[in-house]
Amino acid sequence: MGLHVFINEMSKLLGQLDSWLEKAAAHATAKKFDINNFVLHTRLAPDMLPLVFQIRNACDHTKYAAARCAGKDAPSHPDTETTVDELRKRIANVREYVATFSPKDYEGAGERKISLPRWEGKSMTAPDYLAEYAQTNFFFHLTTAYAIMRHNGVDLGKRDYLGALSMK
Repeated sequence: MGLHVFINEMSKLLGQLDSWLEKAAAHATAKKFDINNFVLHTRLAPDMLPLVFQIRNACDHTKYAAARCAGKDAPSHPDTETTVDELRKRIANVREYVATFSPKDYEGAGERKISLPRWEGKSMTAPDYLAEYAQTNFFFHLTTAYAIMRHNGVDLGKRDYLGALSMK
């Protein structure tokens, strides 16, 4: 199984995140509170970054995984979203970007070295980067976003997290 499969799963789960935001907006309407205030400021603990940060970072780890593992530059998405609609647009943009990749883009990824400035001159192969860094961070931020919404009353369950499975 190639890197493409795992990066596509990250994109699929961003689609799930989008549906959670839809449910969060319905919850806010029913409870009569401002959904945009909710995404900008809600967190699980006082020293934790808010929901908006978790969503942005889930998106970023997905687009960077796709780009870096293919030896390409990822598009820039400034962290300026202040509404659910803007966050949903970011998710859509990242998913559209990831959909442009094919398995062929990841050929040679086993030899491709990825290095980030904070790694102080060290590097990882693309598969190691995906498995040990990109996906780990992606799932951390995705799960944290899920937990923040669930903790605050959004009606989410495991099926909302997993989405459709490719069962035959």
